[in-house]
Amino acid sequence: MRALFGLVLLVGLGLAGFAVYMVQQSLEEKDAAIARERERARSVVQTVEVYAPSRDLTYGELLRAEDVQVILYATDNLPEGVFQTEEELFPEGLDTPRVVRTPMYVNEPILNSKVTEAGAPRGLTALLDPGTRAFPLPRSMTDAFSNELRVSDRIDLFWVGQVNQRNISRLVKSGLEVIAVDDGNVVVQVSQNDFADLRVLQSAGSLTLTPVALGDEQGGDTSIETSIQDVLGIEEVVVEPEPEPEPEPEICTRVERRGVETVTIQVPCD
Repeated sequence: MRALFGLVLLVGLGLAGFAVYMVQQSLEEKDAAIARERERARSVVQTVEVYAPSRDLTYGELLRAEDVQVILYATDNLPEGVFQTEEELFPEGLDTPRVVRTPMYVNEPILNSKVTEAGAPRGLTALLDPGTRAFPLPRSMTDAFSNELRVSDRIDLFWVGQVNQRNISRLVKSGLEVIAVDDGNVVVQVSQNDFADLRVLQSAGSLTLTPVALGDEQGGDTSIETSIQDVLGIEEVVVEPEPEPEPEPEICTRVERRGVETVTIQVPCD
């Protein structure tokens, strides 16, 4: 009887231990599931609705209601100046478009900096920032790069001319923004002072452009200047002027007659 009781006790303890094990396994699985769900929730990207072009758009085009669509964009990476409502994008109604200032592509968020105000006129005046001016570059300057330059590209301008009877080359303007490229004609946006400077430089020599790298945020060094002497390593010979001879002392004389003779006598100068 005692043996049977002991056996029953062992079986009971075994069942109890198994039940505890099963409960523990179930709890661990639930904890793991909760942890996975939390991780999945953290990995889900929060998005918002913004407006984007429904087709590729280039500068000068009208942005109409039929040219836009709503897309989802990551909230954490949302750029500044997006449009999230129709009223923001077309504040004067769907019949009043904006003008595209910078080329945009399908599913690229429309930014306030890339379009004009609603109802703004088309043309170069719509592409200029307030206070700036449009400066057209001569075809002779742009032929080498006209097929490569795009709106929003930046360029440096070098001037070659003569200063103090020396032919020099100098970087005169850096980081000018291209605002229009049409059939080889390139127009850059400049300040009013830059416009005046470039007109003078054009009349006194020749200008040459070179594109600026996309990642170059520092701008060119406008102190860069060189001449043919610098390039060839020719040292300029400095000719020292000959010293001027000292002036001879002034001699004053007086002529006197002594009898039949005439005598010249040195006297103090007044």
